[in-house]
Amino acid sequence: MDEIRGTAQGGAPVPLSVLDLVTVGAGHTASDALRTSVDLSRLAESRGFHRYWVAEHHSMPGVASSSPAVILAHLAAHTDRIRLGSGGVMLPNHAPLAIAEQFGTLEAMAPGRVDLGLGRAPGTDGATAAALRRTERLNEGADDFPQQLAELTRFLDDDFPDGHPYARIHAVPGPVQATSPGGVQSPHRPPIWLLGSSGFSARLAGMLGLPFAFAHHFSAQNTIPALDLYRESFRPSEVLDAPYALIGVSALATDEEKEARRQVRAGALSMLRLRTGRPGLFPAPEEAEGDPLGPLEEEFIQSWSANVVHGTPDEVRAGLDDLQKRTGADELMITTHAHRGELRVRSYELIADAYGLPLS
Repeated sequence: MDEIRGTAQGGAPVPLSVLDLVTVGAGHTASDALRTSVDLSRLAESRGFHRYWVAEHHSMPGVASSSPAVILAHLAAHTDRIRLGSGGVMLPNHAPLAIAEQFGTLEAMAPGRVDLGLGRAPGTDGATAAALRRTERLNEGADDFPQQLAELTRFLDDDFPDGHPYARIHAVPGPVQATSPGGVQSPHRPPIWLLGSSGFSARLAGMLGLPFAFAHHFSAQNTIPALDLYRESFRPSEVLDAPYALIGVSALATDEEKEARRQVRAGALSMLRLRTGRPGLFPAPEEAEGDPLGPLEEEFIQSWSANVVHGTPDEVRAGLDDLQKRTGADELMITTHAHRGELRVRSYELIADAYGLPLS
């Protein structure tokens, strides 16, 4: 349970964490973005952020996080204490055994600080999902999510019952190593989180007694209903004796308020292009300011921007405090998008300063 619940630092109302999409700005490379992720993970660790998650996306030029396990292994080599995890792995895209092996390996690299967050959406468009899953029957993957989750859990715990077709199959690294002659195995195994943007995973997480992460940053209208459903559905388990829910929130703090508005508009334009089938790199603010938009497009830009907590550090702190109070979230996981990596790192630094987070 201690691997799930965090401790609020400084003046923050709840633990603060980081969600990284490894944003790639126009004129920059994926290598630049990944270097920013290393810098950001080090900053997050030094300032008392509780966990650092990477989200699985595919076929999006501006998001270089298609392989969370690979990125997390890289970050594990550059950090010592902060929890690392997936926010999340889209389980229907993968064989459960493969995910158990990947995260068993990560657990061996960073014992006691790896989270396994799971979602059932594809994290991409339908054609890309079909290429990943080698099938056109995409709904089957989402519908089978509870069964895939159960299979993955059994691989992680190495406890398929006798007679099961997989009873002699073992995820390695994993518990089977402790039962081999001379075997010694870490007592840790990555805790499973369920992620969602609607009620399905909220209810399932509650019924299974698992921690729940809600994507407020792109499904704000569903946040409170989903959290209510999670809490109402919750049944105590060996993992948790009470509900524990974090929400992902998009936030950007800058030294000058005007720069925050410029970066947020650029991010909204990037999302508009993605939603209309034109995904690309995160545009420079100058491009966003000069791009002529129709009334419906401008309406989308304004609506999307309104869901980003942005401005000066004090304004962002006030916005985060209000959001936590309204939702009752047990943890806030902040995701920050900007054209330049240094602005992303600076935003987290300013938020840490605004809350008086310790420097270690």
